[in-house]
Amino acid sequence: MLDQGTAAPATEPPAPKASALSVLTRRKPVEALVSEGGQGEGGSLRRSLSMWQLTMISIGATLGTGIFVVLGEAVPEAGPAVTLAFVFAGLTALFSALSYAELAGTIPVSGSSYSYAYATLGELVAWICGWCLLLEYGVSVAAVAVGWGDYLNELLDGTIGVTLPAALSAPPGDGGVFNLPALIVVVLAMLFLLGGAKESARANTIMVMVKIGALVLFCAVGVMGFKSGNYSDFMPLGLESVGAAGAILFFSYIGFDAASTAGEEAKNPKRDLPRAIMLSLVIVTALYVLVAAVAVGAWDWKKFAGTDATLAAIMNDVTGQSFWGTLLAAGAVISIASVVLTVLYGQTRILFAMSRDGLVPKVFGRVNPKTGTPRANTVIVALFCGVLAAAIPLGELVNATSIGTLFAFALVNVAVIVLRFTQPTMDRTFKVPFGPLFPVLGFLFCGYSMYSLDVITWVYFGVWMAVGLVVYFLYGMRRSRLATAEK
Repeated sequence: MLDQGTAAPATEPPAPKASALSVLTRRKPVEALVSEGGQGEGGSLRRSLSMWQLTMISIGATLGTGIFVVLGEAVPEAGPAVTLAFVFAGLTALFSALSYAELAGTIPVSGSSYSYAYATLGELVAWICGWCLLLEYGVSVAAVAVGWGDYLNELLDGTIGVTLPAALSAPPGDGGVFNLPALIVVVLAMLFLLGGAKESARANTIMVMVKIGALVLFCAVGVMGFKSGNYSDFMPLGLESVGAAGAILFFSYIGFDAASTAGEEAKNPKRDLPRAIMLSLVIVTALYVLVAAVAVGAWDWKKFAGTDATLAAIMNDVTGQSFWGTLLAAGAVISIASVVLTVLYGQTRILFAMSRDGLVPKVFGRVNPKTGTPRANTVIVALFCGVLAAAIPLGELVNATSIGTLFAFALVNVAVIVLRFTQPTMDRTFKVPFGPLFPVLGFLFCGYSMYSLDVITWVYFGVWMAVGLVVYFLYGMRRSRLATAEK
């Protein structure tokens, strides 16, 4: 009991409660992001990737989907102007690629645009960006795996005269029961990734060279059937159709940012990541436009509607022999496998970064000390994507992938502008030219491409975002490392 003349001991005033807005906009300092680079539960990622291997990762993740899978869908939308649509989609990607290059050289971490948003726009926006990336990478792995099965059947038919039965080569709703080839290619990619980043990069480099050779072969053979009359009416469906086709073809540029997910495994990330991103985009765009121009020159654009318009089918038609188409199908089987490998790699590294921040379970951040890879993460993601590809009709989810990607790219352009104003003196190994102009153009191009997509695509995207917000408010917001540090 205190004497009457004795003052009560002073008590610390309770810490003010963080407002809801401050919780949602809390940011992770750039210095913290960089200092944590490579560190995971039980081990760390290994810096083993050169600039050449980073470039091959981006090309491997990008080159293939647009030409081998989506070209047949885009030509009926725009006619011969599909070449212009590829340029439009490439320009949309270019402005965003410049922003990616600046941020990858400044914040060289595994989280890609998710981490960039965390440092500049706050936790809620970072979560939304990461959730979009899960859609971008996860669904695109599944979609590309489905396309791989189609070309595998062409290869089997051309070599041994048999094909897999529809029941085992298509998911329910698409005439089958279970798409076995799609599951197989995802599992094979998983096994490569479990061996280590350096080993996976070597395998990917070989596959990328094969796919470039296959596309050059197509151009060399396809040009023999080139008919200038096929370009007599270059834009038969109007200028608006070019924008619509460009939005579809943007799916073919998904993956050029894959090098940015290797920020913690690159030998010299500040120097090499910007170079790899820009070089890969230039190579991919040039090949896309060249192959599309030859394809439409060899086939009247109206033939693409309602037909199995693969590059192999075009080569068979031009030469009158099945040999060339079979050879191209073999190239496509290897080519699309490299897309699955590198996009799956990117997905695991984004989840690795989100796990380290506490926004997804810790299992995704555990690193095997022997191989330097997030083993459990890789197995979980591969099995999820494999089952998605094998058992669920993707349909409009492919377009939902494009809108999720465009949204993430738009945020990267905003992040560049924010970081320029908040930390103008930060060391940048690459800077987007013309100040904020190019990032603003990148944001506007992404917005226009999103606007050009169908209403049903927006519906799917809205549902996906709603689910993501529920997960964040029930799990991520409370378990975030920034949240636990505040307690």
